[in-house]
Amino acid sequence: MKCVFVQIRCKPGETYRVADELYKREVASELYSTSGDYDLLMKLYIEEDKDIGKFINDHVLDIPGISRSLTTLTFKAF
Repeated sequence: MKCVFVQIRCKPGETYRVADELYKREVASELYSTSGDYDLLMKLYIEEDKDIGKFINDHVLDIPGISRSLTTLTFKAF
């Protein structure tokens, strides 16, 4: 499994609704509210043979209320 972090910026007033939908979809292993440029930080694991961009597009970015995302890939745990 690949560990991926996705930061999500929501439209004003939509953060809690977006977070609720992410929990319903059971995509995130962890989900946090954050300060700064993004509203949510999500940690997820994607199977090795899956396309990361397509997975995020199909399972996360189709949620209404998301205006932008930033995906960070991980390579090795220390």
